[in-house]
Formats: sequence, structure tokens, C-alpha cells
Amino acid sequence: MAQVLEFKLPDLGEGLTEAEIVRWLVDVGDVVTIDQPVVEVETAKAMVEVPCPYGGVVTARFGEEGAELPVGAPLLTVAVESAEGAAVRGTSASGPSADRNTGSGEGLRPAGDGTGPAGESSGNVLVGYGTAAPAARRRRVRPSAFTAPLSSAPAPPSSPTPTPSSSSSPSPRTGAGEPSTAASTAAGASASASASTSAAVPVSVARTSSAAPVASGHVSAADSGRVEGADEDRGPVAVVSPLVRRLARQHGLDLRHIAGSGRDGLILRTDVESAIRKTDDERSATPEVRSVSESEPVAATGERIALRGVRGAVADKLSRSRREIPDATCWVDADATELMAARAAMNGAGTGSGGAVPKISVLALLARICTAALSRYPELNSTVDADAREIVRLPAVHLGFAAQTERGLVVPVVRDAHSRNAESISAEIGRLTEAARAGKLTPAQLTGGTFTLNNYGVFGVDGSTPIINHPEAAMLGVGRIVAKPWVHQGELAVRQVVQLSLTFDHRVCDGGTAGGFLRYVADCVEQPALLLRAL
Repeated sequence: MAQVLEFKLPDLGEGLTEAEIVRWLVDVGDVVTIDQPVVEVETAKAMVEVPCPYGGVVTARFGEEGAELPVGAPLLTVAVESAEGAAVRGTSASGPSADRNTGSGEGLRPAGDGTGPAGESSGNVLVGYGTAAPAARRRRVRPSAFTAPLSSAPAPPSSPTPTPSSSSSPSPRTGAGEPSTAASTAAGASASASASTSAAVPVSVARTSSAAPVASGHVSAADSGRVEGADEDRGPVAVVSPLVRRLARQHGLDLRHIAGSGRDGLILRTDVESAIRKTDDERSATPEVRSVSESEPVAATGERIALRGVRGAVADKLSRSRREIPDATCWVDADATELMAARAAMNGAGTGSGGAVPKISVLALLARICTAALSRYPELNSTVDADAREIVRLPAVHLGFAAQTERGLVVPVVRDAHSRNAESISAEIGRLTEAARAGKLTPAQLTGGTFTLNNYGVFGVDGSTPIINHPEAAMLGVGRIVAKPWVHQGELAVRQVVQLSLTFDHRVCDGGTAGGFLRYVADCVEQPALLLRAL
């Protein structure tokens, strides 16, 4: 009678947790043999063909081409004949797997000798799967652990007659006969060699189950006591991958103390990595406690200032900006001589119909230049909706400007700056600055900005890399305007030079857009007449 076995996506190694089905190599109804590739999958590192450890008729496939499956998800089911299914599962009492589980020397035969199910064993190593032959690859017995004691123990003259299967030399792939031979030799050794032989008994029996002394009937009561203690510390480990063993060995981990999350308790690479992290955390806990205690005297003597009010709000805003916005900065020097001359001409125009003409500040002229530049490069007058993964371009320019007050740094906002001229912008900046110094700004006057202008030149510095005012997308920084040597019309001259720096959110635009914006601002600073085109 046929039995339907389910083949699940195996652990393909390197800690991979999922794979994408690229191409099915078999259809429902096809007959497959052991180790025949049945599906081609693509992981994050490679494209591989997955062999099936069962032989029979494909009854079902799970997942279409292009679907992504996690490790452990069903791939297909195979109808296997009962005898063949027993060989695949290794449940036959005479099979090599049964011998490894009972510790008996009976029924041992080399894999692939053509007698019984072992002859149909799989040659592939699939993590969580494997027929009789590859299962022996879990055995990692160092020859020095029992070979030397066996060579020093003379063969007993009247040892029990072994079965034909146990007398045959074990296959290197199964390795099951070697431990059983060690147990038999140790039990039948002479009294003079019992000390050296008994050292091999725990090792050999530890490779099998605790039922080995009872099944074989050749281990004394004294040896049985040593075997039980050895099983607790030196039992077999559910590991297939040599990579996992090497990783544990490099970090000094005992695999017997790690619980496996794979099929039948198989220890995967992720299990070892989790144990490594846990060990590192435990080792670093004590130094961290010492570092805190060592820093306490310093903290006790220092002055603590609470981050509250304006300072706390600024700290939260700047921290969020650095955490969420991938910013970049570009800068350029510009000759501001013509801009300063134009401002002087505006402010010296005399009186108007309503009286004295209000003065126009340099910051107002720079703000007007920014609104003109933003009309050309609207990408920088935007914000990012991270939840929706969208860039939102804003229709109006609400221009913020940094103002230093006794209570801290604030950023008042000039509403609808794009629709104002330089005179209107200058008047609004003056009104908001006075309100900021008096501490009378309302929350509405401090929020809703779309672009910020930062004039740190008033502090006597040339350049800076400003932090973007979240959730805006850019900020223009302006350094001091100072006399410097400058090549003007092919001759060296002393000119009024300013450094301009633009910090922008790299999610909303690339360097070409940011560079174009900054270059246009610099051109308008050097030639204010360019603004006439935008009036």
C-alpha cells in the first residue's frame, strides 16, 4: 500500500529563511526517484535545484512559479510504496538508522551494498531531511577518541560470535559499525586491558542510545554506570551542516546545550547565532555595570540641565530630523557685491507717499531669491509621507527663518512667501522677529513651514551644514558677507563674498536638482537683475 509523504522546503543554509519558486521540474503524476531535482528555487544568495529525498509518484505541488515560500513550508507530496517509504524514513529494525538508535551490532551492513533499503539511500544533504546514508554524516567521531584504546586492547579468545552483518567492515558513510565494535571489544577484553578498553566504552556507546548495553548483552554492570554518565554529556548532536559545527566551535559553544528549532530538533545556523548573541550579552553585562558605576562620580559633580521647554522641543525636532531624513549638503561661494549695492539703492530711495520707506533687510532679499528658486525647483518645497511612501509637493511656500532668542532657537514662518515682494517679506520678518524676542509667538506662527532660511552669518561664521527642519525637505544656510579677494571681470579685486550651503533630503531629489537650485540662488546674489525675469 502506498503512503503519501510530504516534502517541505528544506533549510538551504547560510541562515536563509525563504526562497522563491523559479521553475517546477516535475508535474503532478510524474514518477520521481530519490534525489531527483523537483524544483528550482532562488534565494537571496543563489539559484539552486532542490532534490526530493523520496521516490514515488508526485501527488500534489504547493506554490506557483514566482511564489515565495518560507523554510518548512510544503513543496510537494509523493506517494511512496510501503517498503520504499520504510527505507526513506529509516524505520526498519534492520536498517542502519535502527542500529544507530539501539546501539546493537545486529543488522549492521555497509550502506549501498544492495541488501535492503540502505541500497536506496539518498546521497544529498538536505537540512531536516535525509535517508539512511547521509544521516551518518551527523557522526563526528575523532579517531583519537577510541582508536588508540582499541589498538592497545588484545582481542578476547572467546568473544561471542558476531552476526554476519556486524562482522562486515562498516562503510565510511554510515560509521555505525565502528562504535558497536568498540563496545563489543571493550566488553570482552581481558582484565589487564580493562582500564584502557573501558575508556572507549563511553565514547562508543555515546554514539548510540542508552539501550545499547542491554541490547548487546556484552557490557558489564560497572561499564553500564559509566555509559549512563557519558550519555548525558557526550550524546549525539542533531546537526547536519559542518558550517554550524564550525561556527559553534569558533565561539566555544557546546551544541548539546542548544535547542534546535529545525525539524526533529535539528540545530540550524540561526540557533547557533542566537546562542552567540545571548552569550555576548551576558559577557557584556558586567562591564556595562562597571562603566555606569564609574561614571557616577562624574555625573554627581556635573551640572544637570533638564531638556524642557523650547530647548527640549528643539532637541526632539533635531534628533528626529537626523534619525529619519537622509540629508546631504552642497555649498558655493558667491560674490554679493551687486546684491549689497542693490539693497543700498532700495533703502536710499527716499520717502514714499505714506512717509519713510521701510528698510529692506538682506535676509528679505535672500528670502525673495529663495521663493524664485523654489518656483523653478519645486522638488525642494515638499515633504515625505513615509507611511504612504510618497513625496508630497506643496503648492504654497511658507518660508521659515531661524531666529535666536534668549529662550532659544525658534523658527517663525512667513506665510505665502511666494506671493509677497521683498518689501512685504521684510516687514513680516521684522514683525515676527520682534514677537519672538518678546516671547509672544503663537504655535501657528511657529509651525507649517515648507522651506527654511538660516542666516548664521550674524554669528560671524562663514559656513555650516544646517540640520533640516523636519518635516521639510531643504534648508538654505547663509554665512557672513565679508570682503575677500575675488577675480572679477578677469582682474583680482576686493569683493563682498558670501558662502551659501544647501542641505536637502536626498529622498525628494538628486544632487542635480539641489545643485541647480543652489546655483540659481548664487547667480541671483551675484546678479540681482535676474530677479526681474520672475517679477
